[in-house]
Amino acid sequence: MRKRLSRRDLIKGSAALGLTAFAASVKAAAPEPVAITSALVDAARKEAKVILYSSMDLPVGEKLGKSFEAQYPGISVQIERSGSERLFQRVDQEFSSGIRAVDVINSSDASHFITWKKSGWLAPFVTEDVAQHFLPEYRDPDGMFATTRIWLSSIAYNTKTRRKVLRICSIRNGPARWSRAIPPIAAPS
Repeated sequence: MRKRLSRRDLIKGSAALGLTAFAASVKAAAPEPVAITSALVDAARKEAKVILYSSMDLPVGEKLGKSFEAQYPGISVQIERSGSERLFQRVDQEFSSGIRAVDVINSSDASHFITWKKSGWLAPFVTEDVAQHFLPEYRDPDGMFATTRIWLSSIAYNTKTRRKVLRICSIRNGPARWSRAIPPIAAPS
């Protein structure tokens, strides 16, 4: 007898839409993309609520929730906002206790998805939209999660203290490569 997937089972698979990580493949390949059909939406309406654990700014999460509720009337979104580390601990505690409260999770730490995947806490699920609009390098090869945000970190220096910085780094006219701007660290002997 084939087990019928609940809306919660399907949403658990899409929980990985939080972030990316490039983990070693555990399964053979991602599942075929799934269309969001009226039958799937009707099944979700029976549960009436989606619980989102998120580390994104609360106003952004609330806007996302309201947009989802407008697109899928009859399904409310409950947002549990906290920092990524706290969410990681919460999911670990809940799953270790047999509690499966979260439907979708968004974390700013990609390493969390590697751990959750290895623990078997993510289910493969790829929507047609993800398959069509997300580049393969931003999706888990097993369909467990995908990148929804990427942070850019800039490196800059104070031009008024440039000479001091350059003298410390032993560079004359400024770094040609950032790797030259950082003094080498002596390897332990």
